[in-house]
Amino acid sequence: MDSINLNLILQNLLNPIILFFFLGILSVFVKSELEIPNPLPKFISLFLLISIGLQGGHKLSMGEINSYVLLIIVSAILFSIIVPIYTFFILRKKLDLYNSVAIAATYGSISAVTFITAGAFLNSFGEHYGGYMIAAMALMESPAIIIGLILFSMFNKNQEESNFNWKEIFVESFLNASVFLLLGSYVIGYITGEKGWQAMEPLFGNLFKPFLAFFLLDMGIVAAKKLSDLKKVGIFLIIFGIAVPLINAFVSILFAKLMGFKPGDAFMFSILCASASYIAVPATLRISLPEANPSIYITLSLAVTFPFNIIVGIPLYYSFVKILWG
Repeated sequence: MDSINLNLILQNLLNPIILFFFLGILSVFVKSELEIPNPLPKFISLFLLISIGLQGGHKLSMGEINSYVLLIIVSAILFSIIVPIYTFFILRKKLDLYNSVAIAATYGSISAVTFITAGAFLNSFGEHYGGYMIAAMALMESPAIIIGLILFSMFNKNQEESNFNWKEIFVESFLNASVFLLLGSYVIGYITGEKGWQAMEPLFGNLFKPFLAFFLLDMGIVAAKKLSDLKKVGIFLIIFGIAVPLINAFVSILFAKLMGFKPGDAFMFSILCASASYIAVPATLRISLPEANPSIYITLSLAVTFPFNIIVGIPLYYSFVKILWG
């Protein structure tokens, strides 16, 4: 098992897409003037979301919505509820209520970029996952936020501070830009089917990996700049940021095996459960829980968990799936 893990990790590290992530990190360390102009990262993230949405909808249009698909979607929502609850009680041993809720919600939600990178990794082995996994990903964004705020309401002794607008939170959670675009692209891909995908493939299919490499270059720069904030996070949270993804991944893989998931779906399911949000959840928490410190929960997800999953987690989870599924 160790040799399999090491070989997969090495193979992942030598992937051009991952090397661009390291190039971004290196540019900060050597104090290069490399910088991605501000509108471009947002444009590329929108491009990637449209791409995976269209591909997911196209894949689903080729099959059917059955009990297996519904099982995966319900399982994804279930994990997005369980993870923030158990992590909240771990975090409360060391942190205040505000930051415990913020971090728990962050780790209950998902990272679309980690999912996209894992999908490219899986495809490099000629293996695939069902398009319904993209629907599962979109539906995992919001429950963790809602659960986090429910926990805050339950454990907040000063109820006068609990004045957030629940309607506004629900709207922001389920209709934030990334979820809306992803689900909208998914529906378009499903409705237009094979004919629609053939028309869009030259842009959103063939250029997917180059755009992902460009995006990871920018993510490397951003993550490296956040490394200086790790001292604010502390050793407890650094361990948390590595241990929790490992626990979530291995538990979700065992659960997937028990439920009879296909290996590609099980791998991508583990990626969803092991990742942490640094876009959708922070955007919502800044409105609903401004007392929480963004430099803690954003740094933890972006500078600890994201690089760990990209470099080590993806090949590690994949090797575990291969062992269990033979």
